[in-house]
Formats: sequence, C-alpha cells, structure tokens
Amino acid sequence: MSDPKDRLFRHLAILRLIPRAPRSICTIELLERLKAEQFDIDLRTLQRDLSGRLSLDFPLQCDERQRPYRWSFATNTPSFDFPALDTPTALAFVLARDHLIKVLPPSVLGLLEPHFDMAERQIESLEHNHLRLWVQRVRVQPNGKALLPAEVTNDVWSAVATALLEQRVVQVSYLSRSKGTVNKLCIHPAGLVSLHSVVYLLGTVKGFEDIRQFALHRMKDARCLDVPALRDSRFDIDQYVETGGFNNPSAVVQVMLVADVAPQVAWLLRETPISREQSLFELPGTNWQRLHAAVPNDKQTFWWLFGLGEHIRVHEPSEWVGAITDRLEKMDALYRSVGVTSANARQEAL
Repeated sequence: MSDPKDRLFRHLAILRLIPRAPRSICTIELLERLKAEQFDIDLRTLQRDLSGRLSLDFPLQCDERQRPYRWSFATNTPSFDFPALDTPTALAFVLARDHLIKVLPPSVLGLLEPHFDMAERQIESLEHNHLRLWVQRVRVQPNGKALLPAEVTNDVWSAVATALLEQRVVQVSYLSRSKGTVNKLCIHPAGLVSLHSVVYLLGTVKGFEDIRQFALHRMKDARCLDVPALRDSRFDIDQYVETGGFNNPSAVVQVMLVADVAPQVAWLLRETPISREQSLFELPGTNWQRLHAAVPNDKQTFWWLFGLGEHIRVHEPSEWVGAITDRLEKMDALYRSVGVTSANARQEAL
C-alpha cells in the first residue's frame, strides 16, 4: 500500500503534467514521465488515479476514442497553482541550496527561501522515491583542505550585494591587512568572486583607476549609498579572473613544466591531467615518470606542485626550481632551530 504522502505528491505531479485542451497527454506518456521523476507507479495504479479521485476532484477530460486514452483539462479550466515542485527540480533546489546562499543577493535569496523549504520537505516526504536516497548519499568534497568560510555579517553582505545589483556606490569601513588599520572607503562595485572560503568585492576607489579586491569579511560595516557607481564598459570579470586578476602580480602566461613524478602522482595525472597539453614518459631504471605539461605560471599551480613534496622533482621552469629550493632551505633551517631549542629545553629540565 502506498504511503499517503507519496500518493499526494504523485497526484500533484500528475495534475502538473496534464495540459489544457486542445493539447493532451496519453496514459503511457504520463507513466513514463512519472517514472522519470522516480515515482514508483505502474500502469494500473495510474489508471486508477486518473479515473478515480483526480477525475472526481478536478475537471479532467478523457478522450476514449484513442488508445491509449488521452487526458487534458477543459479549455476553460482556471489556472491551478499546485503547491509542489516536480521531483527533479526539488532535488536540484536541495542540492544547490548551500552553494546559492553564498552567491545570491539577499533580495533574490528571500524570494527563493520558500522554494528551498518546500523542496526539502517534499524530498523528505517521499519515502518510496529513489531520489530521496540521492540526497542522503551524494556529497561534494573539495580537492584539498577546505578552510571554514570567513565570517561576513548579514548587514555587510546585504549592502554589498544591493550596491552591486543596483550599480550604486557602497561605503565601507575596511580593515587593511598590511597596515592593520580601518579606513573608510567608497567603492564602485564591478563584480563579486568567491575564492575558496573568501568572497571578494571587485571595484575601484578614489585615486585608483585599476580594479582592486576587497575581502567582505574585512568590512566592519557597509552602507549602500544613493550614488550611481562609475562603470568601466571594458571590464570583463571572466577575463579578469582568467588573466591573473587573483593572487598574481601580472597577467598569467603559459610555461612548460618539466618534472619527475612518483608512481602515485603519475597515476593521478593520467586520470586527471594537469593540462590538456600533457605527456608522461617512463624513466629508465626507475618507476618514476617524466612529466611535460603546459601550465599557467600562477601561484595556484606552484603551490599545488609544492604540496606534492617528495613525490615530485621539478626541472623547469627554473624560477620555480629556485623558489622551491629557497622554501625548502628555510623550512629546514626552521625545523632544525626548533629541534635545537627543544633539546636545550629538555636538557635544562634535567
């Protein structure tokens, strides 16, 4: 026996799928579309739903001249606003909620909040629908250590999002990381970028024509002013990001990476290449392999390679070899000094 909640959502789905005359839908197509939404239903159950409760409560028309029967609402039937999403849409809302909360302006998020809540209740109620299991069993994990998101107050986020949306100036009290001081700034917003656990406002300020980056969590307060923001029609946010706008002092260029990699790294790169232009060759007399790849000369690529530690030996570009060597020497000196300090402390304790 089907669960009452499952039956309710199934009936709502059926009503949503039936068009208004002169259009119509046949029983077989209805069945296929319901199954596509992961409803556990057979043809006999669908026929009982249509000819039974639904035909009694709603002005459904059945064209029995055709086989299989075709169903529609009467032409003059008023529009129904059925309070349910189709099941795949409900699933998409549930899975996307955590991501969209971080990137949607509050005004839009407020309008979508009832849909998020309805979607969650709907998926939770479908005890015999396989899509409910999808929500319980599918997760997305970042590749690497994910830091906790930097805390941004609701007032700051609301003011910044409104200013960007309405193309107005936003006034902020901004903490300078380099100087350790809080300054009043009037920012002309150009875009928002979410990078790992930090959200940045892109914009210009008085005295500077180039685009600057302002971390939202360093804004102690923010107010959207009734002043139109200056806009640079040449600014393209995608181009800005792709050409090194973040974490790089200059435009990003491609360089040829040459390195020897351990077997586990070679396996990883064969499955998930670091570049479309990549090759791996076996090194004679060892199980390591030689890697050649065209990669961006940016900090993200460098730090990913550096994180491979003893599983990679970089040969080119030479500037990366020098940077890695310099960091390793500093790390060695740091850990040796810590070791000496610890040994002295133990000796004094004795």
